[in-house]
Amino acid sequence: MNLEDMRRTYARRELELTDLQADPFVQFDGWMREAIATELLEPNAMALATVSAVGTPSVRVVLLKGFDTRGFVFYTNYESSKARDIAANPAVALLFPWLPLERQVSVTGRAEKISAAESLKYFLSRPRDSQIGAWASRQSEVITTRSLLETKFAEMKAKFLSGEVPLPDYWGGYRVTPASFEFWQGRPSRLHDRFRYVRQPDDQWAISRLMP
Repeated sequence: MNLEDMRRTYARRELELTDLQADPFVQFDGWMREAIATELLEPNAMALATVSAVGTPSVRVVLLKGFDTRGFVFYTNYESSKARDIAANPAVALLFPWLPLERQVSVTGRAEKISAAESLKYFLSRPRDSQIGAWASRQSEVITTRSLLETKFAEMKAKFLSGEVPLPDYWGGYRVTPASFEFWQGRPSRLHDRFRYVRQPDDQWAISRLMP
């Protein structure tokens, strides 16, 4: 295996300032719709980067479950490692790697919990087994065997055998309010097109082209 010889020429398309929407949320919406229409695997998958109270960085993939001009929403266990990081330092980064389209979008901003009502609405829309899984898993805690998790799941399934599964008080959503976006389009010779949107004090967006 020689990773040094692995190369691909990006030549699907270009990205010019005139192609961009003034509002980065509108620009993101267009690219997301194209990613969905192209039937990419998990187009709403995004890498979420956080930093702990002592400065240790972590990154993992989570699923985007909604976005509008207020920001990007995902759901998790509020006792997980990512939630502990956010409690200590709400500054986060997101990355959408749409590689088959030779594109990526990165976002920086601050994460805050959404309302319990919003979390409940989404939780009730989840498949029942996913709801039970939220009760069975103490996310990020150490376990000795998978059988312990499966046993806990079976216990919770029996407990909630009839009726709705309630929302755990330790589970819910976060909204990332963006301070910046970057839209990246692969180009030949590694001369990629990169445009950054930065939120201004008046909530308008300044757009700049970046060197690749």
